[in-house]
Order: sequence, then structure tokens, then C-alpha cells
Amino acid sequence: MLKKNDIYTVEITGYGTGGEGIGRIQDIVVFVPYTVVGDLAEVRIVKTHSAYCYGKVEKLLSSPMQRVKPPCSVFGKCGGCQAMHMKYEEQLNMKRRIVQDCISRIGKLNCEVEEPIAAQQLYHYRNKIQIPVGQGKNGELITGFYRSGSHDIVPNECCLIEPEAVKTVKSAVLAWMRLCHIAPYDEQKKRGILRHIYIRIAEGTGELMLVLVTSQKKLPYKAELLQILEQTEMEITTVVQNIQPKPTNVVLGKENIVLTGSGKIRDEVDGLQFLISPGSFYQVNTKQMVKLYQTAIGMAQIQKTDTVFDLYCGTGTISLFAARQAKKVIGVEIVPAAVQDAKENMRLGGVANCEFHLGDAAEVTAKLYENGERADVVMVDPPRKGCSPEAVQLLVKLAPRKIVYISCNPSTLARDLALMESRGYHTEKIQPVDLFVHSAHIETVAVMTREGKA
Repeated sequence: MLKKNDIYTVEITGYGTGGEGIGRIQDIVVFVPYTVVGDLAEVRIVKTHSAYCYGKVEKLLSSPMQRVKPPCSVFGKCGGCQAMHMKYEEQLNMKRRIVQDCISRIGKLNCEVEEPIAAQQLYHYRNKIQIPVGQGKNGELITGFYRSGSHDIVPNECCLIEPEAVKTVKSAVLAWMRLCHIAPYDEQKKRGILRHIYIRIAEGTGELMLVLVTSQKKLPYKAELLQILEQTEMEITTVVQNIQPKPTNVVLGKENIVLTGSGKIRDEVDGLQFLISPGSFYQVNTKQMVKLYQTAIGMAQIQKTDTVFDLYCGTGTISLFAARQAKKVIGVEIVPAAVQDAKENMRLGGVANCEFHLGDAAEVTAKLYENGERADVVMVDPPRKGCSPEAVQLLVKLAPRKIVYISCNPSTLARDLALMESRGYHTEKIQPVDLFVHSAHIETVAVMTREGKA
């Protein structure tokens, strides 16, 4: 039995789903963060379980050429990135191995995962950033990101994956806080006002949204805030106050108060227009989002006579891309604001062959089926938990020619593909697309064909 604080020599031979290196000690799996396949290291055991343990590198004995020096000064402390110590080619290899492991081990599927579609932009690629605000040991205001596995803020003035405009806007907000004595929210003491600085940027139009997430509805010195923001070199399209009074990990609350502008920004992507609200689901990497959706539409092989169902459609991004190829697209989404934005996006884009329905994906799809609607192609892009069993059952009942599944979680993707394989579908292709450079996260598109309908 391995003991905490014991040190062992470990060779890294694989990757865990969180990007950790995997090795073995006496046939016990050990997960070691910030390592690369091929590393030989002295590893200290920090946590033990009956079948596996966690360790940290005490000394790197040898390493392959895939390792690089991380350019970020807080890498390894901040929990935002897990793979900045790898060359980008190895990051892609890691992500492919993670997806392949889930498909083979969880899904028990004999399907080779394709090489990931690489990102062209490796830094400053995010169009959305959520920055916690806190107080340092000496009482100073600090911003940064949480330490891995905690809510301790690791101070960082400029993150290498956030938009370059963030620093200017963040500095203006902090200047207002200092001038007007606005206290950051303290999670332990449950007091203070400002919880997060939340920024969204529309890459196609340059429009910028600033959201201040507060613990209370009353926001003092709003006029002073807007005056300071107007003096920055950045043109801020809209400023919104979001109220999150609950002691929760969920960043945004349910209530928004628009301080200036419309409360939304507009993006233009590949000839389409999209309105983005504070809580809208919108992929965080715009350039790679286009590749992701073009890949999904291409794998669907949509015909001009097809009716396409788009479940978990969000603000209608995939629906509007698919509408260019299909006779009709029916989108289903459970978030009311997202459905409103989807309808407005359809109008802005001059798209006439889409319709959007509010409600649970399984329940709405069942009603559509009862009313005689049939799908030739179904596209699903569920949250990390994947499709509900009821949704999978309905997908099979709809009997579309093809099912295209977009997933941000390889584990639930593998589980759901296996369920559909057991009900008459065959997985044709699995294509990862890298939207999250320097992290272990990966988007994956899988296409399934109904047996006898290839």
C-alpha cells in the first residue's frame, strides 16, 4: 500500500481526463499533474485511494522533447490551464488520447478517433472571461483565477488566453472600486459587493459587454463607474449589473440590470449575426467555433429536402448554420432568454426556415413527434452531463438518418454513443476540434448512421 509523502520514481505513460499524466507504482495508477508522456520523475504521493493515488513532481529526471517552459508566471498555481507545459502538438496528442480512451473504455466502441482540428490562435483566443475579485493579505484588491480545486484567487494581472482588451476594462473597474471604496465579496464572511468582472467580446463586430456580478441589488456610485469607463480607450457597448446573492459556485444570478446600452452585444460570424446576452451559451473561441460547426454540418451531410432537429440549441448558432443546407430546422432549448435570442438571430440573419421551441429537449421532442414532425437529421449539443436517457430514447424513436453529437465531455459522449449503438445506430466518425488551447478540454463531433441507412 502506498503511503502519503512517500517518493517513488515514476514513468508517465498516459493521460487522465483532466490532462494529468498517468504512471504506475506497484500496479497502482498514479495521477501526476503537469507531466508529459515519456517523463521520468521522482513523485511524492499527496493523496491515496484503494485503487489509485495522486502525486506531484519532486524532481524531473528526464523528459521528452514535447515539454516547454510555460510562458505564464502563475502556471501550475492558477487552475485555468493544465497543458501550457506541453508543445502544442503534444496538447493535441493528449486530447486525442483522452477522447480515444473514453470511447474505448467507457463506450466499448471500436472506432478510431481522428486527429484533432488544431487552433490557429494559441493566445488571447477567448471571447469570454469571468474574473473573480478579492482582497489580498495586505487588504489590496486582487484579481486573477482560482487555484485548482479551491476558491483561492491566484493574482494575475494579464492572463495569456483572455482577450487583450480585458486588462484595460478590468483596470477601470478596479479604479472605480478604489475611488468609491467598493468592497469585493468575501466568500467566507459573506459580505462585500463585487464578486466577478465578466467580459464578453464579439470578435466579428468588436462590440464589448461588461458585466459586474454583485452580491446585492444596490450598486452605489453607478454614475462614477460609467464616467470612469467612458474615459478608457476601449469602447464598451453595454454595461450590465448581474445580481448573484446566493453562496454558490454559479457565477451569474438570474437578475440583470442594464446600466448602459441594450444589455446585449451582436457578433457577425460567417455571414450570420448573433445576439449575445450575459447568460447566453456561445462558444468561447470564435474562430474555432466556425470550424466546429462547419465540421458538424459537413458530417451531417444535410440534403435540401431534410428536416433537421437541433436539440439543446442555445441561441441558435448551429440551427442557423444548418438552415443553409436544410429544408427546415427545428431548435429546442430550455433557457427562455436563449430562445428569444435565437428567434432574433434568425430575423437578423434573414433566415426563414427555422423555428425554435422552449422547453426540455426530451419533452418538447416528444410533443413534436406526436404532432407528426419527423427528423431526417438530428443534431445535439448537450451540457457536460450529456443527454438524458429519455432524450436518447427519443432520438432513437425519431429514427433520423444521421445523428450528429457535439460534446464538451468525452466521458458522457462515449456513454451516449454506446446507448445509441445498442439501439440500431453505428458510429461512423469521431472528430475532435480544439477550442480550448492550453487546457485539457476538447470539443468532439461524432456522427452516427442508422443501420441500413448509410
